[in-house]
Amino acid sequence: MPSIRLVAAAGAILVGLTLNGQAAPKVVASIKPIHSLVASVMQGVGTPDLIVEGASSPHTYALRPSQASEIEQADVVFWVGHELEPFLEKPLESLGGNAEVVELADVHGLTLLSPREGGAFEPHRHDANEHDNAHGETDPHIWLDPHNAAAMLPVIEETLARTDPANAATYRTNAEKTATRLNDLERKIDAVVTPVKDKPFIVFHDAYHYFENRFGLAAAGSITVSPEVAPGAERITQIRAKLADTHAACVFAEPQFEPKIISVVIEGSSARSGVLDPLGATLEPGPDLYFKVLDNLAGSFRDCLMPAS
Repeated sequence: MPSIRLVAAAGAILVGLTLNGQAAPKVVASIKPIHSLVASVMQGVGTPDLIVEGASSPHTYALRPSQASEIEQADVVFWVGHELEPFLEKPLESLGGNAEVVELADVHGLTLLSPREGGAFEPHRHDANEHDNAHGETDPHIWLDPHNAAAMLPVIEETLARTDPANAATYRTNAEKTATRLNDLERKIDAVVTPVKDKPFIVFHDAYHYFENRFGLAAAGSITVSPEVAPGAERITQIRAKLADTHAACVFAEPQFEPKIISVVIEGSSARSGVLDPLGATLEPGPDLYFKVLDNLAGSFRDCLMPAS
C-alpha cells in the first residue's frame, strides 16, 4: 500500500488536470460576478482565478504583483472593460497576444444603457484617459441584468472551448444549465420586487440602472456618480431636497464605500437606510455567487422599501 506521503504527492501532481488528463486552461476573471459566471461554465474542468477579491471595488482597485503574474500566465482573461476596471488596461495591453482577452462589454446581444445625468444624477465626468468610443458612454454595470449574463454565457463557453477543445462538451452543458438557472432567477426576482416597484429610493452611486431597467424599479437619484470621490456639501443639499420632493422611502449605502454619508442625507427625514451590494463583497467566490448577488439585491430593495409591519 502506498504511503500517505506518496498519495499526497500524486494528488498534487494531478492538481490543474482535467478529468481527461489534460491540463486545465489558466483562466482569470476580473470581478466576482464575472468570475462566478465563468466558474459556472468551468465546473468539473477547473477554477478561474479572481482578481478583485473580498469587499474591494474595481473603481479603486490596485493590482498586486502576484495578480499581475497570474494575468501574465493566463490563457484567457475575462473582464467587463475599460469603464469598470481601468486598472487592468495596461496589464492587459502588455500581454502582447499571449492570452485571449475577452471584454464582455463588447458582447453581442447585451442591453447597454447610458449613464444617467441631470437632476439628482450627477453629470457623467469624462476622464481625460477615456477612450473616444462607446466605452465612455456606457454604464459598465452590465452584469446586473440577468439577460446580459445570459448573453455572456455563449461567449464564455466558446472562448473556453476554443482554448480547451477536449472539454468543449462540458463547457456547453454547463452553459446551458447556467442559462436555465438565470431564467429561474429572473422569475424569482420579479416576484420579490413587484410589491415595491412604485416606491422611490436613492442609491449611493448609480450602479443599479440595469437591475432597475430589467425589473421595473426606478431610482430617484444617486448620492455620487463617482464612488471614489466624496460628495460635497452642495451635492448633499441637492440630495436632501430630492429626498423631500420624492418622499423616497430608502437611501442605500454600499459595503465597498464609507456609509456615514447616508446618515447625513436621511437626517430629519422619514427615509430608512439599506445596503445594496452589486459585487458580493461578503460572499464566497464561486458558481453560486452571481445568483446570490442578484437575489440579495432583490431582498434588499424589498426589505427597505416595504419593511415588515
